[in-house]
Amino acid sequence: MDPKLLRYIIEWSVKIFLIFGMLMTVIAYLTWLERRLLAWIQMRQGPNRVGPAGLLQPLADGIKFIFKEDITPLDADKFLYTLAPVASLVPALMAFVMIPFGGAINIPGIGEIQMHITRVNVAVLVILGMTGMGVYGIVLAGYASNNKYSLMGGLRSSAQLVSYELAMAMSIIGAILQAGSLDLVTIVNNQSGWFGMQWHVFMFQPLGFLIFLISMVAETNRVPFDLPEAETELVAGFHTEYSSMKFAMFFMAEYANMITASAMATLLFLGGWQGPFVDQFPLLGPVYFSAKIFFFLFLYIWLRGTLPRFRYDQLMDFGWKCLLPLALFNIVLTATLSLFF
Repeated sequence: MDPKLLRYIIEWSVKIFLIFGMLMTVIAYLTWLERRLLAWIQMRQGPNRVGPAGLLQPLADGIKFIFKEDITPLDADKFLYTLAPVASLVPALMAFVMIPFGGAINIPGIGEIQMHITRVNVAVLVILGMTGMGVYGIVLAGYASNNKYSLMGGLRSSAQLVSYELAMAMSIIGAILQAGSLDLVTIVNNQSGWFGMQWHVFMFQPLGFLIFLISMVAETNRVPFDLPEAETELVAGFHTEYSSMKFAMFFMAEYANMITASAMATLLFLGGWQGPFVDQFPLLGPVYFSAKIFFFLFLYIWLRGTLPRFRYDQLMDFGWKCLLPLALFNIVLTATLSLFF
């Protein structure tokens, strides 16, 4: 085999293994962080029995999911019922293939390593497509469960996706116009000025960033937009009938989508891995990138502990009558400013 091709295969395999391992670890400990932060906000203790400071609680939860009885309702569509959690989780994980998390670094004895698995010139479109496919899993779960609450949750999720996906896609057009590319690495490199601080959010895109921020919370079905699984109205919505690892897969997909949305907000508006001294010390790039993603994940949890849930008519009105016009205005504003700057 060609040594160059062999090197590429080994490099891709190692990157996929490392990123998948880190992603699974972050998802597991994101549940721990959420429970601890919510407990802190509500002046409770939170998980603190399993291991020091409750750090082994995610492991205990995983073991519980594996050994829990897997129940399938008698009148459910068995094939679609089983397919739904897979259809929800797989696109959520596949989106990470396109996400760069740093620039090139030199490792002694190995050479230059690019800090991404793959790079395509339409990465933004691919990620939007992948994250949009996740709703099929939710809709299938609602239909296949043969439960009116699940069906209502699935229908709500599809309507919510259509309403907010449009505003989200419109909000990133401003950043794409400024960078002149759909390639995420090019978009991040376009924000490298001002000592690594020429981020799009400071350069004509504060409104686009705000619209994207609100839309990404709605797209991931998180509070205050968690209508598809509103416990007080729909029991648990689309996953009411799910248990064991099938339920865990929906759980994992939701947290993976949160991390993907946070990474996209970082790459498009907050400079990605750019920051002070990154040119001199490239290893600082992944550190900055991780810190920015953590900020958005903290924001997700903070919103959950702070805000009440929207009513469904309020959710629709806000998406169509407020966010979409603002997103269109942002495109016109960015295009006009681009003529002068």
